[in-house]
Amino acid sequence: MGQKIKLLYLVDILERYTDEEHPMSASAICERLEEKGVTAERKAIYNDIDILIQYGFDIICTRVPKNGYFLASREFELPEIYLLADAVRSAKFISAKKTRELISKLDGMLSVYQAKRRDKNIFFDGSKCSNEEIYYIIDGINNAIEQGKKITFNYGVRTLCENREIKLRSKQMKISPYAMTWQDDHYYLIGNYEKYDNLLHLRIDRMHSVEILEEKARHFSEVTDYTEQFDIADYTNRLFQMHGGEVEEIELRCDKKLIEQVVDRFSEKIFVRDVSDTHFTFGIKAAVSEGLISWIVSYGGRIKVLSPKDLRDGVIARAKDILGVYE
Repeated sequence: MGQKIKLLYLVDILERYTDEEHPMSASAICERLEEKGVTAERKAIYNDIDILIQYGFDIICTRVPKNGYFLASREFELPEIYLLADAVRSAKFISAKKTRELISKLDGMLSVYQAKRRDKNIFFDGSKCSNEEIYYIIDGINNAIEQGKKITFNYGVRTLCENREIKLRSKQMKISPYAMTWQDDHYYLIGNYEKYDNLLHLRIDRMHSVEILEEKARHFSEVTDYTEQFDIADYTNRLFQMHGGEVEEIELRCDKKLIEQVVDRFSEKIFVRDVSDTHFTFGIKAAVSEGLISWIVSYGGRIKVLSPKDLRDGVIARAKDILGVYE
């Protein structure tokens, strides 16, 4: 009875109830199969496991800590599940409900014993978004990008009222979508607002009621330097805190102790022009924006802008603004 489905049940048993510390004997496997309504003998189990090994399953026969079989490798190993679960937990654009659901699905890829070892208490702060539409929004945007169509949606913006109440106001927007990116703990849509000849960055968790239009999207080559493909990695590498701006050649003089922070932000491909006992100078291409100014100012006098002049002026103006607050 149940012989046609036996191999599938056997795979399920090995995935859920075995690991390196918990091998299962052929007799125990027969008992598990019996619970599922499948009759089997030990000799048949040996043959079935040989078939699964031939197919590619990494099944090991061991005598330690006891005689039996276990699934040695999985599609996702325990450290990978930990990494993915932590990424889901820390992602602010995933709601609390979806966070718990996703982490539960990740745990389902482990054996029951490995899953028990994971901390079942999922802690996160109140910064998780409450937008339960976000899965459908992401799917809709992806479809629109593939079809080359415009999208319309309601976009929420917070405002502070005179009575100290924070209200969420919504406005309808029509966008030509080009790409999505996860930056600075948020998920963004990069696209063109039809009234302007530039790119706009919009928080996906603030979108509602996304609809794909029949209207053809404006091609990104009309508003960017890209022609064949919108290079999201190249584009976001030039941005600071998702602030747009004109891309310019920038030269900075930095305290040598900031080398880790500089490399973390710009990678090891930075072009170092000069090095002294205390400082180094390097050049990059980046968008001159409020985000870049904020990053430079955050290090006080440890970073000096050598060029361009508009960036120097922006940093000086910001420093004067800060000083003015305390005078």
